[in-house]
Amino acid sequence: MSWIKQMALAAVATAALLGPAAAEVVYNRGNTGEPETLDTHKTSTVQEAHILRDMLEGLVTYNAQGQAVPGQAEKWEISDDGKTYRFTLRNGLKWSNGDPVTAEDFVYSYRRIMDPATGAKYANILYPIKNAEKINKGQAKPEELGVKAVDAKTVEITLEAPTPYFIELLTHQTSLPVHRGSVEKFGKDFVKPGNMVTNGAYKLAEFAPNSHIKLVKNENYWDAKNVKIDTVNFIPHPDLAAAVRRYEAGELDSMDELPADQIKSLKERFKDQVKLGPYLGSWFLVVNSSKAPFNDVRVRQALSMMIDREFIAEQIWGQTMQPGYSFMPPGVGNYGEPAYMDYKDMSPIDREEKAKALLKEAGFGPGKPLKLEIRYNTTDNNRNTVVAIAEQFKPAGIETSFINTDGKTHFAHLRDGGDFDIARYGWIADYSDPNNFLFLLKSDNKGFNYGKYNNPEFDKLLEQAAVEMDLKKRAEIFKKAEAILMKDMPWIPVMYYGKSNLISPKIKGFVQNTRGVYPSRFLSKEQ
Repeated sequence: MSWIKQMALAAVATAALLGPAAAEVVYNRGNTGEPETLDTHKTSTVQEAHILRDMLEGLVTYNAQGQAVPGQAEKWEISDDGKTYRFTLRNGLKWSNGDPVTAEDFVYSYRRIMDPATGAKYANILYPIKNAEKINKGQAKPEELGVKAVDAKTVEITLEAPTPYFIELLTHQTSLPVHRGSVEKFGKDFVKPGNMVTNGAYKLAEFAPNSHIKLVKNENYWDAKNVKIDTVNFIPHPDLAAAVRRYEAGELDSMDELPADQIKSLKERFKDQVKLGPYLGSWFLVVNSSKAPFNDVRVRQALSMMIDREFIAEQIWGQTMQPGYSFMPPGVGNYGEPAYMDYKDMSPIDREEKAKALLKEAGFGPGKPLKLEIRYNTTDNNRNTVVAIAEQFKPAGIETSFINTDGKTHFAHLRDGGDFDIARYGWIADYSDPNNFLFLLKSDNKGFNYGKYNNPEFDKLLEQAAVEMDLKKRAEIFKKAEAILMKDMPWIPVMYYGKSNLISPKIKGFVQNTRGVYPSRFLSKEQ
């Protein structure tokens, strides 16, 4: 018997004794859009957040139910005055390259996002931290930020004032840390495969634009032994109907948005694989109130009045969304009932007559129609919605045209201050508090106030709410601010979000929640 044959037989015998090698567990996870960036300090979309939270972990993170739980910090203490938080890191934390994770990593990361040189459009979400706003506006140095390393395992964060939602705020992607050595070595390329160093359950293996982002298990993650899925492929699927076909063919294990006009048939075909539930967010039309004729409040009010929200929610979205008559959806924490539009209960006919009268006052009518362009990011649901709205505008003599792009291009255009008349936008709460919705329209919020809305009275109310310690009084101030938006209508609420998913029976551990998060580390997949 040859030596080679003896070795082959020995290998077979050894394999038989050890049993078959465990097959790689691969999760092909649908994601409605392509990320514009994987830099946590420049990100702003939900699609990016799904990917980033799989790769990176902050002091606080989300569990499978969408609740804020300890992440890199095993515990925290809060001072009696509610202004100082002390986080204790877990023992033995490591980055994916083997470097230890220390308190200094978090100090560096929070300073980096606040540094104006970083250009973080979402930095203002962290303004509750002491000196954060001053630093971000160039009025103080990053070293003056209220974040310090007491020692290698202890991070202390000091706030400007007690902030009831601060712990949940830290679950947001802007609080995810970056690896200092990689940032300093590679600059903007630190997020590329081979360069990116992570501290979460997964690390970046591939980024193929318009195809997939491949994440592989990070063996250095503190809870790696409980991570059941080896590889997660995030696959963009803005064409929802095509994505359903890919799901049916087994190419996708899940989808995080469904074509609303197919909900009934999807339920019939896939039964309990269709997961529907509430989602803490609103679907808007942002009006560019800095340009004529949209700087006329009568025009904005008329546009809002002409929209039949019930028709859109029921016929276009298959009741996966709810008609939206307030800036914030019901159920926001530390608040109460929203401030509704005063024509919420008016009949559609009366609304239409009122809208026509407002347009006439603003100088529009049969001889001079109002012409506008709606810009939107391309998905089946968005297209069907804006086309329906354009039809609803017609009885008032409004002529509508469209421009549509992929999500990455659409949101970049808005963030970069590009021109538009009306733009589709959606906002999903980063934390359950009215501040997370109303801060969008502050006049100095250059990162999100896309229509350049400017109302000093509104700004003043938000400043008052920021220092009000009594939660009931604080809620009353916020409601006055929301009522102003419902009169000025700088952003037109159309619907309250619902969450729709398709989840393969092979995927275990999925929990529908109002935050719309389901970290891959808590999921498993049957082979």
